[in-house]
Amino acid sequence: MKLLHLKRAGLLLGAALAATPLAALELKETPGLDASLPPIAERIPSEPLIVDLKAKGREVGKHGGSLDTLIGRAKDVRLINVWGYARLVGYNDKLELVPDILAAVDVEDGRIFTLHTREGHKWSDGDPFDAEDIRYYFEDIVSDENLTPSGLPPFLLVNGKGPKFEVIDDTTVRFTWEEPNPLFLPELAKSRPPFIYRPSHYLRQFHEKYGDPDFIAKEAEKVKARSWAPLHNKKDDMYNARNVDLPTLQPWVRKRDDSDLRFILERNPYYHRVDSTGQQLPYIDEVIMTVADGKLIPAKAQAGESNLQARNLSFSDITVLKKGEKQNDYKTALWSNSKGSEIAIKPNLTVKDPVWRKLLRDSRFRHALSLGIDRNLLNRVLFFGLGTPGNDTVLAASPLYKPELTSKWAEYDPDKANALLDEIGLTERNDKGIRLLPDGRPLEIIVETAGEAQVQEDALELVTEMWAEIGVKLFAKPSQRDNMRERAISGDLLMSVWWGFENGIPTSEMPPSDYVPVRGDELSWHSWGDHYETRGEGGEKPDWAPAERLMELYRAWLVSKTPEERTKIWDEILQIHAEETIHIGLVSGVRQPVVIKDVKNVPLEGIYGWDPGAHFGIHRMDEFFLSE
Repeated sequence: MKLLHLKRAGLLLGAALAATPLAALELKETPGLDASLPPIAERIPSEPLIVDLKAKGREVGKHGGSLDTLIGRAKDVRLINVWGYARLVGYNDKLELVPDILAAVDVEDGRIFTLHTREGHKWSDGDPFDAEDIRYYFEDIVSDENLTPSGLPPFLLVNGKGPKFEVIDDTTVRFTWEEPNPLFLPELAKSRPPFIYRPSHYLRQFHEKYGDPDFIAKEAEKVKARSWAPLHNKKDDMYNARNVDLPTLQPWVRKRDDSDLRFILERNPYYHRVDSTGQQLPYIDEVIMTVADGKLIPAKAQAGESNLQARNLSFSDITVLKKGEKQNDYKTALWSNSKGSEIAIKPNLTVKDPVWRKLLRDSRFRHALSLGIDRNLLNRVLFFGLGTPGNDTVLAASPLYKPELTSKWAEYDPDKANALLDEIGLTERNDKGIRLLPDGRPLEIIVETAGEAQVQEDALELVTEMWAEIGVKLFAKPSQRDNMRERAISGDLLMSVWWGFENGIPTSEMPPSDYVPVRGDELSWHSWGDHYETRGEGGEKPDWAPAERLMELYRAWLVSKTPEERTKIWDEILQIHAEETIHIGLVSGVRQPVVIKDVKNVPLEGIYGWDPGAHFGIHRMDEFFLSE
């Protein structure tokens, strides 16, 4: 069986496949490029990815200009490698996995993956990108215990075993596992992918196996690295955009290291995509990312200081942004937020307090808390009624969506909530009407917040009043993201408020990692996730029946071979979440404002999310162009 296979003739993705063969294209030089660069025919692959913009309902663009955007901190410069979203395989706007940097992927039996690079593809410095760059990653980085002491990452392991890796020819490599590996391709398409390729021509000079020892020692001294391995790891920075000397395959490249407040990302003259008129992408010459106080970014966007802005904007900014449109000549698009819920209250099922642990794992208690929340009121007060009240689950845009998943145990019914709490045995109350725990303590729930979203704190204020009606006292405790995670690790975190599932629009082909206890950074079950991530060396093995079943289903997904198998697994995972109210979701479908000033081809209706989505990435920012 062959999946994701594209004929190697310069064809494009999905509905936007270009029927124009490369030979019929009249390639056009990009104005303003360094005259010393080779002509376009020598810069692009012999089989580039050809974009038919008209088939996608977009305009053919024109080259030039600088796009200004604002970021809240210097390290957000790494978002250029998210928004550019050049991936070996990536998601299109239909959430299908399709080749991008690769010309094709052949998949056999769900376990044999043959990757075909594009003949003549080059890194941003003009050096060839080929099979050697994938080999270098696999054999000289993740298989070298000096550079990767933890061993192969999980997406390269099946039942604890790595793949057989082969270089077939200069443009072809093969990964073969003994059993199916459905994690492999979705991992390559992430907003922060593993980059299973590296610019070997650049990194070899810092590798003990290839580099000159004297040169390595001098370079290590410059950055105060103890040996060649930390030096290599510092230079090998495919995601964070800190090493300006590191070549890339992304549409824009950071080449200057002269400021930590204003970053200029220049076009990659060797980028692998062209439009159907023969123009090389990206259209925009450079992206300028300027650091600003995150709290001031909405006002700056309203003042017209950004050409394209979604970062640091939220639903609460929409009214102000709309008011400034005419005066400062921009549009405020309202994209669909892809989170399972805009706000979710998360009981910590692995809290160390034994009384609370038992109570939080009692489904009747979680159901009572959920039934005690008037989500329609929250939606009206916080989101002008524009959201969808309900659980933290998949959205209607997902093929896995079922309406009952959103509404199960999510109606407002304080009488039923009180009855459930009585049924548990929480019938005693203090003189303030607050129920008492079995050990006599008042039923006071501390819900910690990261202090990053005012709307979460506003929601908790309303929930505090609602829960008081069922004899539950809520205390909102401002904290910080890192502190909350530390308290989850120590088992002291009782409950938190956070965004819901990052991926509220999954397909069956996407791993259900957000929905099962396999991640230690999940505030609902750190200990279980840590146990999985450390392969049993840390945390706790799940000892709660629903969590045990979620793990069984996840393991079944990992060895599944067909979309039908994976859909069945996903359906049960989502059903467990709906039945158990593991997260207490409040409102979903909240809109994300996107300010657009003098930029064409930016959709007015879009998906805004991390995985899948890559913020602007899934909408192909390299196809955006400036109108002036």
